[in-house]
Amino acid sequence: MKKIILIRHAKSAWDQPSLADHDRPLAERGLLAAPKMGKRLSKMGINPDRIISSTAERAKSTAQLIAKELKSPKNTIWLERDLYHASAQTMISILKSLPESIQTVILVGHNPGMNDFVDRLGGKIGNLPTAGIFAVKSSAQWKDFDLKQVDFWFFDFPKNRN
Repeated sequence: MKKIILIRHAKSAWDQPSLADHDRPLAERGLLAAPKMGKRLSKMGINPDRIISSTAERAKSTAQLIAKELKSPKNTIWLERDLYHASAQTMISILKSLPESIQTVILVGHNPGMNDFVDRLGGKIGNLPTAGIFAVKSSAQWKDFDLKQVDFWFFDFPKNRN
């Protein structure tokens, strides 16, 4: 069973207007939310084979903070420039290119692509908030990944009290 965990990057800082969008760091709220969500994933026993992150600083930092809480080896994180403001179709292409040895993958990216992908996966959540997580399972091989062959697994976000 393949497990796909989508994570929108944690809250980014806007206090340095001269920085390029790609270089914006996490805000203090994001620096707190990412490890919090990593701890929640750890409590669920999630152990990703690969964490694929956008190369944007805020996504990369989110991936690193979550990986630290999951005690994932550093080589688990792969940076993928195509995830920077990726469309849902780009994310699907990334999933279809994964080797079959990977069972659990985390994608760390950005809106609006993340919201679009969640919608296509059948998620009726309206908006994936910063540091929000939407996860599905699929019995298909990666090369055959199909939006119609997924089952909802869970949805979580920093302000969730459940």
